[in-house]
Amino acid sequence: MGTRYLLALFLILLILGFEVQGTPVPQQDEATSFTLLSQMQESLFGYWDTARTAAQNLYQKTYLPSVDEKIRDMYNKSTAAVTTYAGIFTDQVLSLLNGDE
Repeated sequence: MGTRYLLALFLILLILGFEVQGTPVPQQDEATSFTLLSQMQESLFGYWDTARTAAQNLYQKTYLPSVDEKIRDMYNKSTAAVTTYAGIFTDQVLSLLNGDE
């Protein structure tokens, strides 16, 4: 049962990762030399693309409507919990800033 939740969490993070994509890095000419930073960045993007493709293939092979429904339910419950605790935290901060009046 624990691996199902781990898979669901991984898939949620993967979906959020698709939503938060930056602008693609423009390709440089072959004549210009790559700096170490750009080489590392290109390598990391390559690893990310490979991991993303593997996760997509795994998700497509193991797609179950009941798991999809559980992920949505988990997302709704966690969003409600975060909203509640964020409201409590905001009230506490405001009461500390206002002080005893």
